[in-house]
Amino acid sequence: MKFLPNIRRAATFMLTPEKTISKPPNTWRSIRAIILSSWFNVLLVFIPISWAINFALPTQYTLIFVLTFLAIIPLAKLLAYATDELSIRVGQTLAGLLNATLGNAVELIVSIIALTKCELRIVQSSLVGSILSNLLLVLGMCFFAGGMRFSEQGFGQSAVQLNSSLLTISVIAVLLPGAFQMALQGQPSYSEESTDYNILKTSRGVAIILLFIYGSYLVFQLFSHKALYHDSGEDILQSKGYEGQNPWLQLRLYRRKNATPVQSPLPMGDEEVAINPAVTIEGSDTESEIETYMSVPVSLGLLVAVTVLVAVTAEFLVDSINGLTESGAIGKEFVAVILLPIVGNAAEHVTAVTVSVKDKLTLSLGVAVGSSIQIALFVIPFIVTLAWMMGKQLTLLFDPLESIVLFLSVLTVNYCVQDGKSNWLEGMILMCLYLILVVTFWFYPGTSLIETL
Repeated sequence: MKFLPNIRRAATFMLTPEKTISKPPNTWRSIRAIILSSWFNVLLVFIPISWAINFALPTQYTLIFVLTFLAIIPLAKLLAYATDELSIRVGQTLAGLLNATLGNAVELIVSIIALTKCELRIVQSSLVGSILSNLLLVLGMCFFAGGMRFSEQGFGQSAVQLNSSLLTISVIAVLLPGAFQMALQGQPSYSEESTDYNILKTSRGVAIILLFIYGSYLVFQLFSHKALYHDSGEDILQSKGYEGQNPWLQLRLYRRKNATPVQSPLPMGDEEVAINPAVTIEGSDTESEIETYMSVPVSLGLLVAVTVLVAVTAEFLVDSINGLTESGAIGKEFVAVILLPIVGNAAEHVTAVTVSVKDKLTLSLGVAVGSSIQIALFVIPFIVTLAWMMGKQLTLLFDPLESIVLFLSVLTVNYCVQDGKSNWLEGMILMCLYLILVVTFWFYPGTSLIETL
């Protein structure tokens, strides 16, 4: 039995709600589908191993971090799988809301656990790192992978520009507290205590406004202008194949023995769907029925079970970070900005790149950019509001370097998507920018600004 798709089917159903849904399978077939849903499930073996090491060898912080890190990756994939199965049955509106709410559940759980332990620096840095990972690494891989089969790929320019505006608003909200502090530092009446208090109050007010913007964005996307987010529209440019021989395909064929050059801009087979409308893929718009792989009770049970496992494993992960970074071999800033986002975004990386190769770049952008918007306009202000309720002084005053990097990254992505089309070089630019950030944060020790607040 082959491994089963998930997000692609859910997205197809959301775009074409008139399709019928197949009869739900029995419990055994549902469990079998869960087991075979992804190759990531092989990593589930690290869950009991990481738990055992955490209790047996609590001072082995590096080992605990690595094992819990590997354990959360398949849990994130299963969480997305359960969410997509439920989305198929609840209709387009509730499906969008469900995916928006649970799309970044792993990041949200990790942030809440770090918040309860008063690890405010990890909370802020990991959320910024998730945005950077989605905008630069995931989007760059989508552009590059699609560019290996297409000379240019088109996508919904209106929706992407709107998303870019929303990201810009969130970046402004992150930059303003820092500008607030810098503007008052040179004043004769400057008081650090009163300034910190005002920044805290400002952050809480801005967080409420950002949550309102996110709610408005959901209404816009799911009700008033949902056609903008369809995979086909008037503003989507037609993808173009390479003229003559595809250089990337020829490079692959050159490495194979007894291979003959192919003149088609795409490899032969089911991957020709982007150029040849007669060719279809599983879950494509030509199918009249959406196949379900799990029943509703099993989907809900999986959702609850995975959430509990993520919460417990994430607690062990957060507990091991301080011990891991105390040796000085690796910095807390690098762990929070670079490593932790990989845990929650690994499943999204694979999905976004897979559909971009099939010329579904609008869906890829929805996964990458849409996830960044969820974090910027929902998760970050929600965590600030939650900290307010818990009596913890979490603000929108982020590390100065993180704020600048976030601003420059959003600016770079805006330049790349403003023409409504992509190519492999734009993807390489975004990926190389992310590698630059990886090198930078490896040597960056971070500031103690967050702890002092």
